[in-house]
Amino acid sequence: MNLNFTKSTDGLIPVVIQDNLTNKVLMLGYMNQEAFEKTQKEKRVTFFSRSKNRLWTKGEESGNFLDVDQILVDCDNDTVLIKASPVGAVCHTGADTCFNEKNEQDDFLRQLQSIIESRKNNPTDTSYVASLFKKGMNKIAQKVGEEAVELVIEAKDENDELFMGEAADLLFHYLILLTAKQKKLEDVVLVLKERHQKR
Repeated sequence: MNLNFTKSTDGLIPVVIQDNLTNKVLMLGYMNQEAFEKTQKEKRVTFFSRSKNRLWTKGEESGNFLDVDQILVDCDNDTVLIKASPVGAVCHTGADTCFNEKNEQDDFLRQLQSIIESRKNNPTDTSYVASLFKKGMNKIAQKVGEEAVELVIEAKDENDELFMGEAADLLFHYLILLTAKQKKLEDVVLVLKERHQKR
């Protein structure tokens, strides 16, 4: 790769980081030639920090590294696109992108998780979710098992409406089980990402 670091007086080029799986834009940073070569060699994103005035490997303090999957250079050889697999949160705020990009499905699932947690912590007599938590872990786990079996049964038929209904029921009760275990869907996604990186 023949990058042109001379177009800018500070010898830096902009680098866009994109999630290798989702194509979501994660962040923007800058590299000098040394940072670019280190990134290529170690397969882990290293920027040149303008505020620290030194090389800075993303995640060197937090452990939230960006593992390199692919490096692409634009037609003018002065901008880089890196497709990466993030290890943990990308932004210092704890978000998975520095651009606050929203995904309606993800937002709704987070909202649903919050509602379930609220029902657990503030139970009412009319809440189905609260009643499950009151019955305990065995009942919650049993309910997840029942919903899984019902989904499998519907999968063998050709009724998409019934299949999707059972799929929604299973996901809903799975979220209840995760909440009972003091876990979130994001924790499961992190495990899947870690497994993917080991392949």
